[in-house]
Amino acid sequence: MAKNKSFSKTDFVSHYMNYVLEQNERPKTIFSFCKAIKTDEASFYDYFGSFEGLEKHIFNAFFSNTHNLLKNDENFTTFDSRNKLLSFYYTFFEILTANRSFVVFMLDGFKTDLKRLKVLSSLRQSYIEFINSLDIETIETKQKDIDKFQQKTLAETAWLQLLITIEFWMKDTSAKFEKTDIFIEKSVNTSFDIINTTPIKSIIDLGKFLFKEKIQI
Repeated sequence: MAKNKSFSKTDFVSHYMNYVLEQNERPKTIFSFCKAIKTDEASFYDYFGSFEGLEKHIFNAFFSNTHNLLKNDENFTTFDSRNKLLSFYYTFFEILTANRSFVVFMLDGFKTDLKRLKVLSSLRQSYIEFINSLDIETIETKQKDIDKFQQKTLAETAWLQLLITIEFWMKDTSAKFEKTDIFIEKSVNTSFDIINTTPIKSIIDLGKFLFKEKIQI
């Protein structure tokens, strides 16, 4: 088969997502996938080395699309770090919701959490870079090693918080995923309140919400 010059990286992403949703499974091989979408296998390797690489790219693209939307919003640059993070969350989960069937299929389909984390590794790197760019204030100790450790811990905690929120969203059955919006607001505000050493009210508020949800489930 002659190489199809018209196939772009975006084309492969779109075809792969459609294939997974329509067939309710990942393609067995790159050859069979390319045959199904009527292009040659070599053109796939122009952009990706494997399906895993393609999947990593898709999840990182959700981040990139979110970040680009925020950068093009004139108001975003005027926000403090707390509201920048809230804006990211709301925009990111709007994009995830637009692709919910694919996201849930992919993340629920892994037999181990390790495989799930692997496919999210590019997203993790981009997200941590974003968190570091927010210049979130921590308690300054004037000890270089301690302050560096604080910043690293902050970034890793922020990543864990995003993973927890994705998990909550995947299990959310409320209309328009309103409970996820509530969870985002409470968890992000609680995180910043802890950093600012005024946590009690927000922790109790978040605890009440999670306790209520656990009882209902």
